[in-house]
Amino acid sequence: MAREPRHVLTASRQGHYAGVASRGLAFAADLGVLWGIYTLIVLAVSVASQLITGKTFKLGSHQAVDLVVLVVWWFVYFAYQWTLGGRTIGMALFGLRLVQKDGGVVTGRQAMVRTLLLYFSVLFFVIAAIWMVVQRERRTLHDLIAGTAVVYAWDARAARLRWLAKRTDVDSPAPLGSAAQTS
Repeated sequence: MAREPRHVLTASRQGHYAGVASRGLAFAADLGVLWGIYTLIVLAVSVASQLITGKTFKLGSHQAVDLVVLVVWWFVYFAYQWTLGGRTIGMALFGLRLVQKDGGVVTGRQAMVRTLLLYFSVLFFVIAAIWMVVQRERRTLHDLIAGTAVVYAWDARAARLRWLAKRTDVDSPAPLGSAAQTS
């Protein structure tokens, strides 16, 4: 039995429901990015406060404010990216996309509802993971209520670094005055 080329195997996954492992890895990557940006924001506020007022301000010493800022940042991070392009940074790294349950583009309302319900899925992670494994469409509670699904959307051709890739006749336009353009 002949093996299919890698590009055929990758393309054949497009549109299929994403599994627990790829979604978990994408979420872990998102948490890393989210936490890194949050830390930079807190550092910038602390430095700006010290430069302007001369007093040291540490957000961590104000736990209630710290929690509110973190929850708001979490909401903005996920809802904005899902509304804008249907994927977060972590989802893009692992070739995933958020779509409506029928495959359409996610609306802003759906992204916001899904983000709000994502808090509960994280709190009840084990139950959410088991639910995702046993359900045919791999949709969690926040997906079911928001009417969304996470699918594989890896396009190997679009993902490669085009400026480093070797150009082929198919990829590049014909030079001016060549036989391909004049006919």
